[in-house]
Order: sequence, then C-alpha cells, then structure tokens
Amino acid sequence: MSEHHVKRLIIMRHAKADWPLGVQDHDRPLEPRGHRDAAAAGAWLRESGNVPDFILCSTAVRTRQTCTWVCEELGEKAPTPKLESGLYAATGRRMLTVLNHVPETVTSLMIISHMPGVQDLALLLADRDSDQTAYMDMAEHYPTSGITVLESVKPWAELDGQDARLVSFEVPRA
Repeated sequence: MSEHHVKRLIIMRHAKADWPLGVQDHDRPLEPRGHRDAAAAGAWLRESGNVPDFILCSTAVRTRQTCTWVCEELGEKAPTPKLESGLYAATGRRMLTVLNHVPETVTSLMIISHMPGVQDLALLLADRDSDQTAYMDMAEHYPTSGITVLESVKPWAELDGQDARLVSFEVPRA
C-alpha cells in the first residue's frame, strides 16, 4: 500500500461499564476500572501514533465517557468527536453503512462502539494480508477497551468487506 493514500480505521470497544440497578442499557456509565482503562487506551493511541483526525462515537453514556478519557489523553491532537446514534446496538453491517458515509477528507477515523458490532465490523473488513496473530486474538476475544487498527487504500464509501489490512489489535489496561 502506498503510504500517501492509506486510510486508517481504529475500532474501539468502550471501556468496562457498570450496570447499576434500574439503569437502562443506553445510560450505563463506566465503572472505575473503565475510566482508568479508557485513559490507558488514549495513551496507547498517542504513543503508537494512531491519533485519529475524526471520531464517531455511539450515543450511549459508556461510549461517550470512554471517548472523553481517550480525547483527554490525546490532548491538543484530539479531534472533536461526533455522536452517532446509528452506532448504538449496531451490527457490523450497520456500522459499515455509517463508515461508508464518512467524508474522504478524513484519513484516520476512530469508531467507539459496542459488542458484537465492533468485532463483527473488524472481522468483516479484515483482508487476507492481515496480521494473523492480531486477527486471531481479535476474533477469539474482544474485551472492553479492545482496539483494532486497520488500513485501506479504498475510499470509505467503497469499503464492503475484506478490503482493509488489520495491522494490530491491542487491549490497553491501566
């Protein structure tokens, strides 16, 4: 892949959430470990050079809190996130539809959402040239704060399956 035309997609599952009695799923907050792990994820993104220039975040409380901690760690490099209702409880295919509408001016996109959609999207997009260890780790278990990084030369609108190279799968922890 030509480095000049490569687009990067960073898919993150929200950090560890609490499930307080009487709280609807959409309104579940992060538990204390989740706050720490989300910050660790942001630090990993910054240190590994995987800083997005655009973030799409599910509207759920736990994803918004995860995004806040990630952006805090990215500091002045953090883009202003856009809340996307279509990512809440979305399948991998539904997430792909959202992804297909991202402007071509975005070269590094981060999606913060939920299982099983995040894992399904990553599995759907990963091509045969993907890092096999990262692929197997991600396919086997996609824990909270899991981050998949994929690269593709195709425009966002043309991504439809097995057209992005999975380059890493990380699970930053505090």
